[in-house]
Amino acid sequence: MSAPTTDDLHAITEQVWLSYLDPEGVNPFLPSPDAPPSPHVIAAVSVTGAWEGHVVMTFSERAAELSSAALLGMGDDEVTPDDIADAVGELVNVIGGNVKSLLPDGSLLSLPHVVTGESAGNTRWPAAVEVCRLQGSWQDEKIAISVWTSKSAGEGA
Repeated sequence: MSAPTTDDLHAITEQVWLSYLDPEGVNPFLPSPDAPPSPHVIAAVSVTGAWEGHVVMTFSERAAELSSAALLGMGDDEVTPDDIADAVGELVNVIGGNVKSLLPDGSLLSLPHVVTGESAGNTRWPAAVEVCRLQGSWQDEKIAISVWTSKSAGEGA
């Protein structure tokens, strides 16, 4: 497989939401055309080796708080900035690991990197092109998940 698709991202996201954020299935991730507004929170993992690129999750600030609270079993008013960094980092790590399982053997996953606030709006992926994107909402808050590949990896795929 050269790269995952939006359908792959949708299936992975549904599985992760049911496993980690919405085990009762009452607040599913709902695809929509709207992207998270700025300022927002970005969590990313890089894939290196046989396939090179990034898996990126972008959350509205409120979506990051809500998903962190759900993942950590806390009230959303109890979540600290460190909790948010840990939780959204873990979410992108799980989604990234599922994406990596679709890629050629020899692909490796980095540790997560999280950027918050105004600096998140300046995050760029130089020498990379977006392969697929899934945008949606969870509890009326916007989240986007995207997969990027390096231009050299994309040209050979």
